[in-house]
Amino acid sequence: MRRNNGALILIIFIVFALLLSGFGIYASEKNVESVSARAAALYDPNGDRFLYSKCMNEHLYMASTTKIMTALVVAENLPLDKVVSFPACAVGTEGSSAYFEEGEHVTVEGLLFALLLRSANDAAVALATEVSGNIEGFALLMNDRADALGLTDTNFKNPHGLHDDEHYTTAHDLALIAAEAMKNDTVARIMSQRKHTVTTDLSTHVFYNHNKLLNRYDGACGVKTGFTKDAGRCLVGAAMRDGITLISVTLDAPDDWNDHERMLDFGFSVLENRNIARRGDFNRSLPVLGSDKDKIEVAIANDVNCILMKNEQLPKSEVRLSRYTTAPIEVGDTVGEVVFTRDGKEIARAPLVAKESAAVQKKKNLFDKIKSFFKRTD
Repeated sequence: MRRNNGALILIIFIVFALLLSGFGIYASEKNVESVSARAAALYDPNGDRFLYSKCMNEHLYMASTTKIMTALVVAENLPLDKVVSFPACAVGTEGSSAYFEEGEHVTVEGLLFALLLRSANDAAVALATEVSGNIEGFALLMNDRADALGLTDTNFKNPHGLHDDEHYTTAHDLALIAAEAMKNDTVARIMSQRKHTVTTDLSTHVFYNHNKLLNRYDGACGVKTGFTKDAGRCLVGAAMRDGITLISVTLDAPDDWNDHERMLDFGFSVLENRNIARRGDFNRSLPVLGSDKDKIEVAIANDVNCILMKNEQLPKSEVRLSRYTTAPIEVGDTVGEVVFTRDGKEIARAPLVAKESAAVQKKKNLFDKIKSFFKRTD
């Protein structure tokens, strides 16, 4: 009887836990529906999918979130240690400023900190001028970079985001721009800093990051704030937990900080970092030419994890392995790969490596040939 009672209690506990888990996801879904933004998006860059959207393809102004693309283009075109003589054309730029003086010598890295933490418009002009000679030329580079990402609803007219009727983007495109920027180690490192001091030949500047998510949200790691009267409050956020990265975007959002916390909470509640293959899986025999060994064993070298929706089916796998290989082969040599896909899109891959070596077949000398001949005639 006691055993039956124990089993019953265990069943009740499991059912209660499942109901509680489901309620948590339902609650997150309800919370995300209350997002205040005119347009919003929650993007999973690992899975290349949008988990939540609200008018995410509507053309809107983006204010200083523009500087995400500015920083990316600069980081790809200028060395960080290059010293820039602050140009006269950047001094006194309207709006948020780092207040560098004309002729003040500051590194590209220092200007990027001013750009991304202080949201300095004067730093944006200085960097654009250093790269392209003028704002117009730099805007062309920004648009070229957007085109390379396949974005069709974004147009840049300047590097800072001050209002221009033809300067716009969408929540969708801005999420993809942020994802690309986070792949750049320099940009990712700078935009995740809460505070940084830049020392020049004339003065010391202390910059504090305007992005309150870095202090408010566990795992927050970027990216950029923005505001103008025409654009409203704009924010691109990013957070990482348990190997999962999420990018959140709001445009014209009166309650942006809470909007992002709701969206990110929702994203982390529906995703999981799941193991999809173990080291040693996909074991195959591979014929070897030019060796005393006819074949070797191959398999994947490490565990493979990927980001999936909870309860989502495992991705499809495709083994890519040639019909044979040639000696010499050492243990650990890559001889093929396994590609994992979902809906035709690659989401992970793992190398197939040799589990054993295969030396080149030795050429027989005259003695060996004579010995072999007599063996055949015995």
